[in-house]
Amino acid sequence: MARRAADLTGEEVAFLTERHLGTLTTLRADGTPHVVAIAFTVDLEAGVVRIITSDGGQKVRNIEGGGRAAVCQVDGPRWLTLEGPAVVTRDSERIADAVAAFEARYHPARENPGRVAIEITVRRVLGPVARRPRQV
Repeated sequence: MARRAADLTGEEVAFLTERHLGTLTTLRADGTPHVVAIAFTVDLEAGVVRIITSDGGQKVRNIEGGGRAAVCQVDGPRWLTLEGPAVVTRDSERIADAVAAFEARYHPARENPGRVAIEITVRRVLGPVARRPRQV
């Protein structure tokens, strides 16, 4: 059974607020995966992952062409993947919200007049955050 953002445990929520980078996976037009390192934020109340980026880049083109994405955060044995439909927004208020969340988690965002925000509605959560003994 797929877990959703609302099903995250306290430990998983804490993990997603730690300062880590993640990876964004989208699909190119030919169906091959495009995986890049990204900074991201999660709005748990809305169940949305947000990424700020420049308009016209590969990840933007991939999302506009396919509309699905996954973000994965890894720290040693702890990891979570958040998957779902994705959109690119050029709405100034939504971009400002994404920038504010980015700055709260990471650092001041650089000036970027061509900025857009990627929004992924989390439909599935994968991964263990709890540290478990390794099975050999």
